[in-house]
Amino acid sequence: MSQAKFDTLALKTDLLENLQTLGYHSMTPIQAKSIPHILKGVDVIAQGQTGSGKTAAFALGLLNKLQVKKFRIQTLVLCPTRELADQVSNEIRKLARSIHNIKVLTLCGGMPFGPQVGSLEHGAHIIVGTPGRIVDHISRGTLDLSNVDTLVLDEADRMLEMGFQDSLEEVLAEIPKQKQTLMFSATFSPQIESIAQRYMVKPAMVEAESTHDENSIQQRFYKVDGANHRASALKYILLEHQPESAIVFCNTKKDTQAVADSLSHFGFTVLSLHGDLEQRDRDRAIIMFSNKSANILVATDVAARGLDIDSVELVVNYDMAHDTDTHTHRVGRTGRAGNQGIACSLFSDRESHKVELLDLPSDPVVNYDTLPDKDILNVKPRYASFKTIQIDGGKKQKVRAGDILGALTAGKEIDGKLIGKINLFDNWAYVAVNEKIAKKAFQKISQGKLKGRSFRARLLHV
Repeated sequence: MSQAKFDTLALKTDLLENLQTLGYHSMTPIQAKSIPHILKGVDVIAQGQTGSGKTAAFALGLLNKLQVKKFRIQTLVLCPTRELADQVSNEIRKLARSIHNIKVLTLCGGMPFGPQVGSLEHGAHIIVGTPGRIVDHISRGTLDLSNVDTLVLDEADRMLEMGFQDSLEEVLAEIPKQKQTLMFSATFSPQIESIAQRYMVKPAMVEAESTHDENSIQQRFYKVDGANHRASALKYILLEHQPESAIVFCNTKKDTQAVADSLSHFGFTVLSLHGDLEQRDRDRAIIMFSNKSANILVATDVAARGLDIDSVELVVNYDMAHDTDTHTHRVGRTGRAGNQGIACSLFSDRESHKVELLDLPSDPVVNYDTLPDKDILNVKPRYASFKTIQIDGGKKQKVRAGDILGALTAGKEIDGKLIGKINLFDNWAYVAVNEKIAKKAFQKISQGKLKGRSFRARLLHV
C-alpha cells in the first residue's frame, strides 16, 4: 500500500519546502493518522512506539499554527527525560529552519538554573522541558505560560511511571484552559485515560505501529541458572554476534554499572547509562555510543528512554523486563529503519512467568535457544571503529560543524569520509573520527584553529 505524502497536507508553503529539502516525502502511519487532526486544532491522543515518527507529527502541527511575530511562549512540550527533550528540540529546530527568528528553548534538570533564567528573559516561542524543571521555573516566577495555546505531552506513560503526575498537575494548572492538547504515548494506561478525561476535550484517538517491522527482529531466549551463568551468557552472546552497536538492558542502576564494569574488564568497548551518573557523563555516553566510539551501551529503561538510534544491531535483556510493554519497547530498539535486528533475552526459572506473558508464536520457556559453546571466549571482542574528540568550544563561541570539518580536512591529510558525527552544544562540541586517524585528527584540532581561535581539545576514552 502506498504511503501518504506530506504535500497532501494543508501545511504552510515554507514548511513543505523544508520537508522536501530534508528528504521527508512520505508520512509514517502515526503521522498520516494524527497530523490531519492536529491541523484542525482538535485534541489528540496518539499511541505509538519510539521510532514511529511522532516528534515530526506534533512538531509540524505546532509550527504550522505558530505566530512568529507574537514573541510569547505559545507551545510547551513536556518530556520525561533530558535526553528526549534535547532530541525533540533538535527535531523542532530542524523542521523550523525555514521560519525566520523562531526561538526554541530547552529547560531541563541537570543544567545550571541561572543561564536558563537569562534565556527566558530574552523570550521564546516554544519551550521543551522536563516536568520537574518546568515546575521549578513556575514556582520562582521565571516562566510565564499564560499565552500557551498548544501543550504536548510526549511519552506521557513514562512521565507518569517516573512519578511526575503531581508536577504535571502543577504545570497544567498554569496553562489556559482554552488550548490544544496533544498526548503521545507508547501505551494507554488508566492514568493516561484519567488525565485525558480531566484535561482534554473530545480527543481524537490515533493508534499506529512503530515504523520497524516485527518480522525484521529475530527474538531469542536463553535460560540461565544463577548470576555467574547470566554474566557468562551475556559475554557468549556478544562474542558470537560481534555487534558494532548493541544495547544491554538491566533493571537496576547497580546491576547496570556492574555489568558494564565486567564487560569492560573483559575487553569490550562499553559505556553505562543510569540515573546515578552526572548529566554531563550521561550526555557523553549517549554521544559516544551513537557515533560508534563504543560498541555496547548498558542501560536502565528510564535512562535509555528517548534514545533514538537507528543502527542498533543487537538488544540483550540481561534481566527480563517488569512488564510486556517495556519488553516490546526494548526489543523495538533494534530492527529499525529497514534494518534487520536481533533481540536476546536471558531468563531464570523465577522469570519464566514474565516470558510466558509475551505474545510469541512458540513457547520460549519450553523451547529456549542454545547458548554458544564456551570456546567462544577465545574470540576477541570487536573494537570500536571511531574515537571521539571533545572540543571546548560550541554554539556560543560561534563554532559550526563546517568549521570543525574544514579544520580536519585542511591540507587534505585526512579524508572527509573518515569523519563521523559532529555534535554541537552551547560551550563544547564532539566530533567522531575513524580510529585509524584519531591521533592525527586530535593534533589538527588541538594545535590548529577554529574561527581564528585556538580551543582546548581532548581525545575521549571509553
